[in-house]
Amino acid sequence: MKVYDHQLEVPGLRMTKQRKEVYRALMENADHPTASQLFDNLKNSQESMSLATVYNCLEALVEHGAIKQVNVDREPTRYCQNSAQHGHFHDQSTGTIHDINFKSGINLIDILDLPEGTEISSLEITLKGTLPS
Repeated sequence: MKVYDHQLEVPGLRMTKQRKEVYRALMENADHPTASQLFDNLKNSQESMSLATVYNCLEALVEHGAIKQVNVDREPTRYCQNSAQHGHFHDQSTGTIHDINFKSGINLIDILDLPEGTEISSLEITLKGTLPS
């Protein structure tokens, strides 16, 4: 999927050339890559940068809500370009992480037994299992 510069703007974040390239590489790779995988992808591009720069760019993008971190057990952090509210499914047979959307009309507060007045500020749901062959 080709991503254009106007799609790489993040409100409140100055988009340096390096941030744009890291963001573009992530937007074009929906496989929830690690920072090292993004670094490897960028090594072959015209925009060469250090692994530390990739991490710094990812951190800035996470802080501004443009991307999300996905953590599964003790594996390296992966990054998700989907900023909509959703969960993840970790296929343990392949190691692949898939986005999962919530069914329309379902309100999580209706299925969770939380104390009255609880306010949820963020949501991270990761399911584990295997997908059918």
